[in-house]
Amino acid sequence: MAKKFPLYIRILLGMLAGAVVGVIAVATNTNWFITDWVKPFGVIFLNLLKLVAMPLIFASLVTGISGLSDITKLSRIGIKTISLYLITTVLAITIGLILVNTIKPGNSFPEEKRTELLAKYSTDVEGQKLTVENLKGSGPLQFLVDIVPENVVGAASNNRNMLQVIFFAILFGLAIVLINNSKVAVVRSFVEGLNDIILKVIDLIMLFAPIGVFALIAALVTDFSGNNIYDSLYLFGTLGLYAIVVVLGLLLVAFVIYPVFLKLFAGIKFGKFYKTMFPAQLVAFSTSSSAATLPVTMEQVEKGLGVKNEVASFVLPIGVTVNMDGTSLYQAVAAVFIAQVFGIDLTFTQQLTIILTATLASIGSAGVPGAGMVMLIIVLNSVGLPVEGLALILAIDRPLDMLRTVLNVTGDAMVATIVAKSENALGTKK
Repeated sequence: MAKKFPLYIRILLGMLAGAVVGVIAVATNTNWFITDWVKPFGVIFLNLLKLVAMPLIFASLVTGISGLSDITKLSRIGIKTISLYLITTVLAITIGLILVNTIKPGNSFPEEKRTELLAKYSTDVEGQKLTVENLKGSGPLQFLVDIVPENVVGAASNNRNMLQVIFFAILFGLAIVLINNSKVAVVRSFVEGLNDIILKVIDLIMLFAPIGVFALIAALVTDFSGNNIYDSLYLFGTLGLYAIVVVLGLLLVAFVIYPVFLKLFAGIKFGKFYKTMFPAQLVAFSTSSSAATLPVTMEQVEKGLGVKNEVASFVLPIGVTVNMDGTSLYQAVAAVFIAQVFGIDLTFTQQLTIILTATLASIGSAGVPGAGMVMLIIVLNSVGLPVEGLALILAIDRPLDMLRTVLNVTGDAMVATIVAKSENALGTKK
């Protein structure tokens, strides 16, 4: 019966069912049932996706690079990829700043709610501040040092070290191309076979996706609401204008910037693009992780949009760690929102600093635990804003994190499509 419904329909039904069950659990005070008997299935699904992320990156990237006969093509793809990621990130940040300065959500924030949130989340903020303090001892080029692993096995054991695995995979693939003899051909065939196996594993994991998404959403509702869903709704109302600004910015990027880029540089209608990417977007929404969504993103981009593996395997893994349009937009809005709540007027120069800092932070954040929040503290420090203001937005960060992850994943796919078109590597749907 399930086979009759497309994957995205089954995932969507799982999300809706999870939300309904979560609300019922909160209303009947049976959160323990979701925590003990439902949430573990969501964790298993998330772990399954993370399980294949590293081998997928290595096998697909090596397969793509080793299939290139012209090394200059790789450097050309690399320049196009990084350039597009930087351009879209700057545009997203700029849109966020324009919206937050126009709507000014922080000016109407209640004084008593500010005091309450600062007290409630002070411990979480202190933990994030400590992480940033540890980073301050690093030099300006530390992110380059972090890209080169001292132990590739150790790097592959942690999904936060994705750039390190990408670096090794690029070196490995280049070496295969440069050596080119019968012995190396065996290695190339092995990696290609490994890539095919991993893709089949992903197909098997996605059969479990509706159940996994159901469990994740149900757990999110109960964790976020606690024992009183009305308190959560009141909190949403209090921070509603801030959330609206963030969501509006994400929508403008998704439905104005991306369609324009797709039309001008790829010749693809955004309707077809978004329909193809919808399963990956649903997984991104429910997991809040671009890395965990990567296997699904890669499958949809290659099989649905027709992007050849040599491009998708290079552009998408880099995008997971470098391209954070949604995260960067959110940081810009959050920084100015916090300034408005505290009655601090940011100068034009300070807002330019936010654009620069958020862009650079998005590039160098791969090896940082809790990257989004840590990056935001770095942005706040760059313009002299009190990092304690982080407590004002922590309460509703998770739902917004889900939405900005969707934009991050969508942006990765868009850039992969454009790069593929420019390299004549965009075929028809398989």
